[in-house]
Amino acid sequence: MYDIKAIEKKWQAIWDADQPAKTKPTGSGKKYYVLDMFPYPSGSGLHVGHWRGYVLSDIYARQKWLQGYNVLHPMGWDAFGLPAENAAIKEGIHPQINTANNIAHFKEQLKAIGAIYDWDKEVNTTDPNYYKWTQWIFLQMFKAGLAYRAHVPINWCPSCLTGLANEEVVQGACDRCGTPVEQKVIAQWMLKITDYAQKLLDGLDTLDWPEKVKLMQQHWIGKSEGAEIFFSATKPNGERIDLPVYTTCPETIFGCTFLSIAPEHPLLKDLVPSSEHAAVQTYAERTRSAAEEGTQDKLAKTGVFTGVYVENPATKQQIPLYAASYVVADYATGIVMGVPAHDERDYAFAQNLKLPIIQVIQPLADAASTGAYTGDGLLINSGPFNGLPAKTEGKTKIIDYLAAHDFGARSVRYKLRDWVFSRQRYWGEPIPLIHCERCGIVPVPENQLPVVLPEVERYKPTGTGQSPLADISAWVNVACPSCKGPAKRETNTMPQWAGSCWYFLRYPNPHLQDKAWDAKDMNYWLPVDLYIGGIEHAILHLLYARFWVKVLFDQGLLPFNEPFTHLFNQGMVLKKGTSGLVEKMSKSKGNVVNPDEMVEQYGSDALRMYMMFMGPPELDCEWQTTGLEGIKRFLYRFWNYVTDAHTLLPQTATEDRATTVRVHKFLRDFQDRLAHYKPNTAISSLMEFINDALDARMQLSAASMQALLVSLSVLAPHMACELLEQLQGLQLAMCDWPVYDPMYTQDTTKSLVIQVNGKLRAHVEVPVDAAHEVAEQLALPLIANWLAGKEIKKVVYVPNRLINFVVV
Repeated sequence: MYDIKAIEKKWQAIWDADQPAKTKPTGSGKKYYVLDMFPYPSGSGLHVGHWRGYVLSDIYARQKWLQGYNVLHPMGWDAFGLPAENAAIKEGIHPQINTANNIAHFKEQLKAIGAIYDWDKEVNTTDPNYYKWTQWIFLQMFKAGLAYRAHVPINWCPSCLTGLANEEVVQGACDRCGTPVEQKVIAQWMLKITDYAQKLLDGLDTLDWPEKVKLMQQHWIGKSEGAEIFFSATKPNGERIDLPVYTTCPETIFGCTFLSIAPEHPLLKDLVPSSEHAAVQTYAERTRSAAEEGTQDKLAKTGVFTGVYVENPATKQQIPLYAASYVVADYATGIVMGVPAHDERDYAFAQNLKLPIIQVIQPLADAASTGAYTGDGLLINSGPFNGLPAKTEGKTKIIDYLAAHDFGARSVRYKLRDWVFSRQRYWGEPIPLIHCERCGIVPVPENQLPVVLPEVERYKPTGTGQSPLADISAWVNVACPSCKGPAKRETNTMPQWAGSCWYFLRYPNPHLQDKAWDAKDMNYWLPVDLYIGGIEHAILHLLYARFWVKVLFDQGLLPFNEPFTHLFNQGMVLKKGTSGLVEKMSKSKGNVVNPDEMVEQYGSDALRMYMMFMGPPELDCEWQTTGLEGIKRFLYRFWNYVTDAHTLLPQTATEDRATTVRVHKFLRDFQDRLAHYKPNTAISSLMEFINDALDARMQLSAASMQALLVSLSVLAPHMACELLEQLQGLQLAMCDWPVYDPMYTQDTTKSLVIQVNGKLRAHVEVPVDAAHEVAEQLALPLIANWLAGKEIKKVVYVPNRLINFVVV
């Protein structure tokens, strides 16, 4: 009898007491490292969307384990940062207590999945023994000049009361709470991820990742190739100064009729004549206020004349310099060319301020007569370059001309900005630096790590730009490690991404005391062979983790420079919410499906299989409880078939060839579909086999029964283990992954399509690669009705596919 609850309870207790696939020591044979993106342990617990990724990774962990690999399949907790702290504030429970409670709940829920996690490898980013090494890695970056402090305008969330990295802002709003962000100038710790822009781009070519993720990272890094051109101006004191302008369209320089500069650009202070100071300053204040309020769009087409004219090095014309809100001070040089005939933004700006518009590219075909033309064509109004193809030869020759006359040079730029790394919050890793008036900023000595996050009663953000840690004088005030004089700790904390930038390096040896990782483990286990998680992490976690690994590689601390060889992004599980729309699960939308309830009603194995059967795992899919009912019914059919006294042959009996062939064809199809990350169609092949087995009343040999049950074990491990024990007296750990025999999977016949005048009339089974004459003789009797009274003019035969009779 298939008693779901009793069977699953039994096996989970067995696995809890004795982990079946415990990771062996480093160096124990061929390895396979399969990893889930570890969860942030929220108070709401797991929902069925989490199960989709966790079951998928478990399938491949189990398969590799049964194939004899030394499998590392760990789990841990990404528990520092804004999400955990905001939840604690909302619930009125200290983050440390709230996080510990949530982890305990998550762990119980995860055990219900029946995954072969090695819980001895568990990590927790809030454990001082873990974040000691997060701090140590930060110090390596600091000592290498990759971490620096700057007063910069940053994205500020007025709800979370902290600074945000550019990657944490989505359509102008905080990616956590949805509040529109403001711009605020405060002291921040930054990481020089821009130093690694090209390496991050180059590394993508070596990765077996979804193209969509690679494109997202490429676009975020935003490499552009163009030229830096020097326009000259005169200061009020008569001194000449070059204004560097980066452009990706140097071919349009003869059409440049103005320059725009960021209103807060430092050059303006000494460049603007006194008569225009007040106007420029007022405009700068307006743009700053608009940025803080999120209303920059209202200033999109506006600017103010600075009173400065600059010389266009190509035309030698004097053109005006405008302060304009659309120019970003910290991108490229903070000054841009205005070419209104060939840039839509410049065109709108020029129209608004009545500036000249000079066309320098003649379209190759008819184009709209109004607005900016942004396509390719031939250069016009461009002096000696007239008639050249603008985007190719024209661009090259103009850059060469500018370089030859010291007016410019080829240049490469990136949209990627340095990573805003500090947070003005309590719940995060303390940044291990000390501020000394005499010595400056001093790293905490490595033998004094970790700098432990102090226990506090008041942990809510201050909103002043300072962390709550700043109020703890006993913790803040310390002796300078260098001069022993009075000094103060850095009170900002690290962002929630810090711990996840390297956790995969810790899993092989999480209890190591004297170092973050062992070189032996890195050489054996890393990089990760299969990494599974949502595409929402494409820009944040995946980019940051790649950056940290490349830094550590360059410092000789790692033997590889990419952390994840193969990435698989599972799709989301959607459900109709209170709005009536099918959308992502969330409490606020009233569409969360609790897996605990599904397990109680249907069982873990049924839920595991349904999560995989919903559709291709890389696509979003809609939750349907009726589908879970269908999977449960199938499992009962499977159980009833294999436990039927008729099914398992006695040891002395021989399995008939047709059954052996069908079993091996099932194994081939099942394994091929898993290899292509199609567990949904692998389940279909299992269902098809059971249908055929029941129809033919197949009797299985012990070998075929074992192959069938071991195959099932990656999908429904509880049932498979119970059946192996009941029917064959075996434990799963005693079994190997089945291997099909190609001798049984080669087709001896093919189904041939029979057509008459191109229309399908019948099918016929013919020997593989049958001769034309054989196929024709087998087909003719089946189409006699369509040939009656007709003359066969021609027979077209495509071996193994079709035969077509052309008649009149």
